[in-house]
Amino acid sequence: MGNEKLTDEQRSFLLPYAYNAALRVGSAILEIYENAEDMDVAIKTDKTPITLAGKQAHRIIREYLALTHVPLLSEEGREMIYEERRGWDLYWMVDPLDGTKEFLKGNGEFTVNIALMLNNRPVLAVVYVPYVEKIYFCDRETGSFRKLHVTSDAAASFAVETIMEGAEKLPLTTEPNNPIKIAVSRSHNNEETYRYVEMIKRKFPDAEIVEQGSSYKFCMLAEGVVDCYIRTSNTYEWDTAAGELILEVAEGATRALPSKDRLEYNKISLLNPSFICKSKFMPDFL
Repeated sequence: MGNEKLTDEQRSFLLPYAYNAALRVGSAILEIYENAEDMDVAIKTDKTPITLAGKQAHRIIREYLALTHVPLLSEEGREMIYEERRGWDLYWMVDPLDGTKEFLKGNGEFTVNIALMLNNRPVLAVVYVPYVEKIYFCDRETGSFRKLHVTSDAAASFAVETIMEGAEKLPLTTEPNNPIKIAVSRSHNNEETYRYVEMIKRKFPDAEIVEQGSSYKFCMLAEGVVDCYIRTSNTYEWDTAAGELILEVAEGATRALPSKDRLEYNKISLLNPSFICKSKFMPDFL
């Protein structure tokens, strides 16, 4: 495993770009979300919906993060061939609109995911939930943080000092929930998901299920609002990189199933295996 640390200078330069990019993208997404008649839904080659919001979000994030001169691997740029990206040591891993189905349903459970990858491991991350005005960010040296009442801003240009003002360090709890709360996807569960849920319930019979869309589940784990998260349907690397780091730095963990290995990034195939996550205080359960 290579070096996975940023210098203070790199963090001070790159964190504001990730944070401000998320707020700028959030502004564009909400403008379309709140004017549903403008929604232009197409179908991608893998049959998942893509919206005008996703396209505009990708353009904004690509143009803004280009100012860092760090290459970008994005949900909307999934066709990039492995030979082109395999030698990257520093790059952005981005999903400009995670939770497209939730966006289309109108339930507000969508996020902007931005991770900075160093030697194919996330080292800095931002997850923004624009509809509820929550933003989560972290790096390996400083910690994971949450800020509330952070409105989207098409011209966001905040410096590190302002970003850190009012930020709460994660986790926010000191023990697991009672009863245990198991997070699952709102729209992407399958039989295997519920098989794992039943395994957990054998240890924790009173455990409650919490359905939630998008990478927001990682942030809820980092906070301690939920205790574990099962995902056995398809996700891609840009769906997990930012959220996984926010959880990991908050002393939680994400592991592939059934191997229990760490998730790998910048693979030939950008598809993730099934995985399971736990908060800092969740007892071992598998």
